[in-house]
Amino acid sequence: MLVQRGDLLGEDEALIVADRQHDPVEDVLFGRGDDVVDGADQLATGGVHRHVLLEHRICDRQTLVHALQLNRSARGGNASAQVPGEPRAALAASAPHAGRSTTEPGPGTNKLRAMFSKVLVANRGEIAVRIIRALEELGIASVAVYSELDRDAVHVARADEAYLLGEGEPSETYLNVERLLAVAAEAGAQAIHPGYGFLAENAAFAARCEERGIVFIGPPAAAIEAMGTKTGSRALMAAAGVPIVPGTTAAVKTVAAARKLIDAGIGYPVAVKASGGGGGKGLRVAHSHDELADAFEGAAREGERFFGDATLYLERYLPDPRHIEVQVLADAHGNVVHLGERDCSVQRRHQKLIEESPAPPWVVDAALRERIGRVALDAARAIDYRGAGTVEGLLVDGEYYFLEMNTRVQVEHCVTEMTTGVDIVKTGIAVAAGEPLPFRQEDVVLRGHAIECRINAEDAARRFLPSPGRITAYREPSGPGVRVDSGVAAGSVISSSYDPLVAKLIVCDSDRAAATARMLRALNEFEIGGLTTLIPFHKRLLATAQWAAGETCRDLVENDAWLAELGAPDAEADAGEQAEEQAVETVTLGYTVEVGGRRFDVRVSGPPANAAAGDGRRPRPKRAPRAGGRANHSGSGDVLASPMQGTVLKIAVETGARVEQGALIAIIEAMKMENEVTAHKAGTVARLPISVGASVASGDALAVIES
Repeated sequence: MLVQRGDLLGEDEALIVADRQHDPVEDVLFGRGDDVVDGADQLATGGVHRHVLLEHRICDRQTLVHALQLNRSARGGNASAQVPGEPRAALAASAPHAGRSTTEPGPGTNKLRAMFSKVLVANRGEIAVRIIRALEELGIASVAVYSELDRDAVHVARADEAYLLGEGEPSETYLNVERLLAVAAEAGAQAIHPGYGFLAENAAFAARCEERGIVFIGPPAAAIEAMGTKTGSRALMAAAGVPIVPGTTAAVKTVAAARKLIDAGIGYPVAVKASGGGGGKGLRVAHSHDELADAFEGAAREGERFFGDATLYLERYLPDPRHIEVQVLADAHGNVVHLGERDCSVQRRHQKLIEESPAPPWVVDAALRERIGRVALDAARAIDYRGAGTVEGLLVDGEYYFLEMNTRVQVEHCVTEMTTGVDIVKTGIAVAAGEPLPFRQEDVVLRGHAIECRINAEDAARRFLPSPGRITAYREPSGPGVRVDSGVAAGSVISSSYDPLVAKLIVCDSDRAAATARMLRALNEFEIGGLTTLIPFHKRLLATAQWAAGETCRDLVENDAWLAELGAPDAEADAGEQAEEQAVETVTLGYTVEVGGRRFDVRVSGPPANAAAGDGRRPRPKRAPRAGGRANHSGSGDVLASPMQGTVLKIAVETGARVEQGALIAIIEAMKMENEVTAHKAGTVARLPISVGASVASGDALAVIES
């Protein structure tokens, strides 16, 4: 158990003391009933005053021996720590689990470290599965939550317990703070892990958790608040001497005010950004005065819709920067380290597609790595940060500018884990439980090169059009140096209500060229039937000279003609549909029921009511029509059809208006992205059978344009 200051140490108890400022050591103090813990910041041991971290109170000698071994092992020291008065050789023989690798803590580790017993994961998809796996490895019970749409999701079945949040939009389910807190209380969860997205960077939610006595696995609410708004974080970093992208540090309320600021020095092109935005959402670029009003409107609309905040600010738009970010970890004991950089420069619509760590060596050398690492550490220390976080910046001509700090685990944390060997998710959980970081900055070594490809349900040939639907067949790649983080299986539905991410494919090898070859092999092995995904896009881009040269590849990603060449029928999807037809006749005897909102898997005797998969758990859905098909989304004849299912956010024309081919007709939101639908021909708008806020299905008429 962890020792609190002011505790009394009994005659039969011992106290492990670990130095937190010098070399990792352990001392053992045997109690005599004195208040030895009082004033423990300065504990005299052997005539030397040491700043100490008070660890475990132990009553049993054998447990004490084991605890010392685990303590030293966790800090990278000699496993055979010495108890005063006992020969060192005798310790190893008497310790439980003798012979276990010192890098693999024994069964008693979690108990000794007083970790949480149960954690609620307030998220869905692949990040929920990732966290649940980490909890399992730590010996902590997991609680999943789910919406009606996610009733059969993988994360729901993977957790120890699962609770229904309800029906409706994310605001009524995964963003429903009171419902999440109620479930945590009902399940007896001591902590909540928010993952990324949803409530991960919501300071009010972190504060509400604290009020309820629930640990928020992430930074303190004050740190989230400090970095939660981009205007506030820019002002804070500028005051701390951290270089920021030129622009405003206060909100800009009107287009007229924006024009004055731009003319006074920011200049064009300019980025109009939502103060609460992130992940490419709430960002518009204006290249001239004529584009400013539309950029202002679009950024405010996305800021309000996705983050509940329409506040805007301005930054000088850097046309082709490298997006370089630094992973940081911090604990409650004053330790802050960085784990090197990630290069996330391959993006579409300012949203990441491919990430790698480290950056190509000709982009970031050792000296630059040290410099941007200091920027990240300064940013974290400036807000008394705790947990896992990422400092994002732009690298232009050797100059590194602070962009923002994401106060959460990142989607792309995996590449850093692959090159450093640090489990960022488990470390974040341990830090939230009060543990110190188990390593120092000088212990961090980057080995090899890792690449991550985001496998989204999108059609790159149609300008990354969202392609929701049902997965009819699914097989992940494997082999040396290959990792897949996913939250799907055959039969899973990729809904238009959520992010289009299907899986993350991560590889690691000795250098960038070898990692690229490994990624291409893994992409060839990856089979996803029933959906149009970015697999063909990744395979083609990674084979280009631009990628080999370490360029940002913006000339390819923004080239409609290059993307259109990816438009051949998806053989993987066709093969998956054929496999589905052959597999659908198998049966199962497993059923899922809900009692009082809590989910249970049960088995009953006798045949099921309809055909199902032979995995004993879930019915296999019947084959669905291919989503994201190759129908001409530009329309045929006079009818302009919707290329996707979604919600109408804006109608850009009026009935009777004369339009040219390619003119903007409407903006439709699907899978958390805004998509512009343009006129398929020139003519007059004869009819507009849509309204703002209305839902449309793929193929529905958006407009009738007569020649």
